[in-house]
Order: sequence, then C-alpha cells, then structure tokens
Amino acid sequence: MKPNHSHGHPSHPSHAHSGPPQGQDGPTLRLVAWELTRNCNLSCVHCRASATRGPYENELSTEECKKIIDDIAAHAQPVMIMTGGEPLLREDVFELARYGTDKGLRMVMATNGTLITPEVARKMVEAGVKRISISIDGATAESHDKFRQVEGAFKGALQGIEEAKQAGLEFQINTTITETNLHELPAIQELTVSLGAVAHHIFLLVPTGRGKDLADQALSAGEYEQTLNWFYDQRDKVPLHLKATCAPHYYRILRQRAKAEGKEITLQSHGLDAVTRGCLGGVGFCFVSHRGDVQPCGYLEINCGSVRETPLSRIWRESPVFLNLRNPKMYKGKCGMCEYHRFCGGCRARAHEMSGDYLAEEPLCTYQPLKMKKEALAKGQR
Repeated sequence: MKPNHSHGHPSHPSHAHSGPPQGQDGPTLRLVAWELTRNCNLSCVHCRASATRGPYENELSTEECKKIIDDIAAHAQPVMIMTGGEPLLREDVFELARYGTDKGLRMVMATNGTLITPEVARKMVEAGVKRISISIDGATAESHDKFRQVEGAFKGALQGIEEAKQAGLEFQINTTITETNLHELPAIQELTVSLGAVAHHIFLLVPTGRGKDLADQALSAGEYEQTLNWFYDQRDKVPLHLKATCAPHYYRILRQRAKAEGKEITLQSHGLDAVTRGCLGGVGFCFVSHRGDVQPCGYLEINCGSVRETPLSRIWRESPVFLNLRNPKMYKGKCGMCEYHRFCGGCRARAHEMSGDYLAEEPLCTYQPLKMKKEALAKGQR
C-alpha cells in the first residue's frame, strides 16, 4: 500500500502526546515510522514513496534493523510503526516485530490489508504486533479501487480486516482525504464503525511522491477548515478514537471550538488531543527510510542523517533540522507569530513542498493570528 503512512500510525493513546517533558536528549521520541521496504503490491495514486513491486536496492538488512531497534530501545520507548511499501512483503517482518516487542517497544504495522491471511494474522499476534492500520479511501469498492489503482483492493482490505478480527488483533482505519473522496467521508466513517475498528485517522493529502499528480485534488484552505470542523463534530457521535494527521490546524480548531462552547480542554474531556501537537515532525516523531535515511516525516524529504553512519538516538538529539523544528523562533510568516503555534505548528512538509522552505508558513491555513490583526489595525490607524 502506500498508506502514505509517514505518520499513519496505529499509535496507542498512551504514547501519542508530544511536547515536554524534555530530557537532556531533547524532546522524547514518541513515534517512529519505519519504512521497512518500498516494495508494494498496489500502486496508490497518493503514494508518498511512489512504491511499486520493486525490488529496491540497498534496503536495510535484518541485522542492521536489529541494531536500530537496540539503539532506540536504549534511549526511548516510542511506538514503532512498521510501514512501507507493504511491510508484509519483507520476509523478516515478524522476526523484527518480535525483536522490538522483546525490547519493550510497542510494535504496530501499517498495511494495505490485502496480504493478511489467517496465518499472517496469527503470526502478527505471535510477534507481539499490538495494532494494525488499514487504509480505506472510498466507501465503495469502485471508489477505493480507483484510488488504489488495483481492482479488488477494497475487497482484499475488508478480507484482511476480517482475518485480523478473527485473530483478535486491534485495527484502525486510515483515510487520505482529497477533493475526490471528500463527499464520501461520512460514509467511510460509518463503514469504519460497522467494521469494528478502534480508531479512524484522517490524513489531509500532502502532495509528495505520486501524490504530486493529485495536487489539483488537494482541498482548498476553506474546505480544509470545514472538513476539520466536521471532524470535530464527530467526536461525541461515534465510538471511535478520532485523529487528524497532516492536519495540524485541527488542534487550533479544537481549542477555538472548545472555548466557544465554554469547555476546558483536559485529558478527561478531549483525551490525547489535549496534549498532542499538530505537526510532530522532528518534535515527537521521525521517519526512517528503507535505506536508513532519517527525515522529520515521510512527506518532508530532507535527509537529516543515515542510521548506517550515525545512531538514530544521536540524529534525533543533534540534527540541525530537528533543532530548528523545535525552536518556535525559527518559524516564519504567520506561523511564527501565531498564538496557536505550540498546538499546531503548521504542516512543515506542505510548507516545504509549496515554498521550498520547511520553516515557511503553512500555505493552507485561513487563520489570521491576533498579532497580525493588531499590526494591521495599527497600520490602518496611522
């Protein structure tokens, strides 16, 4: 698949929040999306990695992967998202999952579901995989298969979900939203509930990889705002853990809406959304490619070092890019002066894709920071 899963994490609530506490190692590493392979049996239109059947040269070996797990486990306890391509195409995937589990890491997997047989589901459980995420991008076979560019992908995903359920494996549904499937979102959410998923994570398209061809299908800033407000309204309506990914403004909207409703934002009232930051790239999250290159996230293609040369724990601590992303003073434009900065941060990948500068302001945000309004007023009064 390409779940475009740079952070499509089947993450677990107790690990998801980012931000302080900070140790001498910098902020805590809470999530690692690990592209175990670029090989894939589908060729989805939005794929960040433009993954196909492969083979791809120079993928990390089993031993190299175990070394990475050793290093991570010695410094932090992040959720490890085994992603791809399609991670199930990697022969040692269960061995690596078991190795990480034995080191005390929470191992989860992002898969397109089409390769899950009863035996595969059993092996996942035996290897200690705690949750899988499966992408559903259309409410019907027709719309989903069109997105995935493979006939039968929808049927295969539903079959995979069924096998996971039979094996007692927790699963969540991820949906990448574009102009094409925006109208189907309520139906996709209904399907998610009826399938028995524990969570529904929505992804706002970041046009990288094959997704660049979809740039004209990305939502406008206004549609973005509407969609995230709709998503907020679903919180009390469905028995799901809802999470908006690659949509940092959701965390501003959440605060604006709660304030308007006279509600306090606490862990009790809003769960992890109360403590999560919008863009986690380099702040609580990083991405490791199939060749060991480290990036702030899968969509932000800035190489911050290679785990083949430097331990991930050190890259996390010392990469100048990561240090910039953690410093609010480095952000430009309205993101730099926004009072919601520490909750949102803007999508750094979208800023980079549209301006060439990962610290530029988020291009798809309609919000005017109070500081900007005051400055505009002051100019008008002069």
